Amino acid sequence: MSGPGRRAGAARGARRGGVALLALLALLTCCARCAALPSNVILILADDQDVQLGGMTPMKKTKALIGDAGAVFVNAFTVTPLCCPSRSSVLTGQYPHNHQVRNNSLAGSCSSARWQKGPEASAFPVHLSKQKYQTFFAGKYLNQYGRKEAGDVGHVPPGWDQWHALVGNSRYLNYTLSVNGVEEKHGDRYESDYLTDLIANRSLRFLEDRSPRRPFFLLLCPPAPHSPWTPAPKYQKQFADVKAPRGGSFDKPGKDKHWLLRQPENPMALSSLAFLDSAYRKRWQTLLSLDDLVESLVNKLESIKELNNTYIFYTSDNGYHTGQFSLPIDKRQLYEFDIRVPLMVRGPGIKPQQTLQAPVLNIDLAPTILDISGTDLSSVDVDGQSFLSQMAPSLRNGTTRPFFLVEYNGEGHPTTDPACPTLGPGLSQCFPDCVCEDAFNNTYACVRTLDPQNDLQYCEFADSESFVEVYNLTSDPHQLENIVKQVDPAVLQSMNQRLIKLQSCQGDSCRDNK
Repeated sequence: MSGPGRRAGAARGARRGGVALLALLALLTCCARCAALPSNVILILADDQDVQLGGMTPMKKTKALIGDAGAVFVNAFTVTPLCCPSRSSVLTGQYPHNHQVRNNSLAGSCSSARWQKGPEASAFPVHLSKQKYQTFFAGKYLNQYGRKEAGDVGHVPPGWDQWHALVGNSRYLNYTLSVNGVEEKHGDRYESDYLTDLIANRSLRFLEDRSPRRPFFLLLCPPAPHSPWTPAPKYQKQFADVKAPRGGSFDKPGKDKHWLLRQPENPMALSSLAFLDSAYRKRWQTLLSLDDLVESLVNKLESIKELNNTYIFYTSDNGYHTGQFSLPIDKRQLYEFDIRVPLMVRGPGIKPQQTLQAPVLNIDLAPTILDISGTDLSSVDVDGQSFLSQMAPSLRNGTTRPFFLVEYNGEGHPTTDPACPTLGPGLSQCFPDCVCEDAFNNTYACVRTLDPQNDLQYCEFADSESFVEVYNLTSDPHQLENIVKQVDPAVLQSMNQRLIKLQSCQGDSCRDNK
């Protein structure tokens, strides 16, 4: 072919080549834009899951899919061993003395108007939203959330695109949700109402419907393994022969400890032992559904090709005890079983099969997640520090802390518990045989060091005795012996000065470890 036909064909070929070139450039631009997106983040926050007493044993899938695929922190702690103040610390990255949530009550500022106007308005999801993250929440938020006195179900905290929050404390069935500010009631039908599964299903739907052009953040707060310990029907017969572990401080007298630890009957009554063994089994049973949640989440991330660009954090708000120092069941105490929590993370830059010794606190979660998002941490009011450098050294440089603060404000009732009239007022959480787990003056602050040669915990109580407990966890890992009368007074003075400094710290001064 020659002449006009050949010239027309050449022109058509040039146009096709131009269109192809433009398409290629558009594709490359899109890929570059997609590659520049910050990583996605998922935080799974269990409720009352211990790590010291075998609490991770039922979680075989979680340990394989998150722990083995990333980093396990063996020295992870909560800065306060109670749900609402601990969760407030997770959301703000602050110690309780700064966010001012003291306990689980509205009077203790749990989801109060003061909380909503102050700390909640600058919690880390707000900063993620500014970074254009798509944000999703499901499960237990704060114990008093959704109460009429706390803004009712219409209150949706800032920073959240999708909001599916439980009204009140943990439940598995027969509960109410706030779904983007609208009340949604649920009954006792397992297929549609079991809260752990509902959280899983709605998070999968969110991932399916999200925009691929923006990163996402999910905070999933299932009820497990908190009371009332309602397992899924398929798991109700699991662990039938399991009992709470009997080693360490189990059923040991609280000799030389705060008076609250000296009041339980020792040895424990058979009725208390049966009660705590039953609770232990049911806690494990509820965790099997949480294990399924983690598996379904990882599978979904893989199917939408986001697994390799997503950090998944797994932890708990506090630990738990079942019979330690003859206390039947609860948390709220200064001992390892209540303040240590599980923490596992997988994600970009984190090599698999890592076991990390660096101490990490729940106030470090917010700055770490914000660090991943690209937020300038100097612009954020947090007491914690990012631990991205600990698990992904190729991405960040950082330092570890040699000591930290644990603080707790005790709760009590102003009147005597009718079930335990001889005990008097000021107590709470009284379980079988009138053993009480908390009191107004169960208020303490501890400084904790992590040093293999001299691993110390120094605690002061705000009570009429000005009681002090000191433990060397290197030689006494179960904290059986209070050595306050044996320690060099100079060491006690040094620990006291550290404690005073930490109790008033804010921001940078909480990270000044000199």
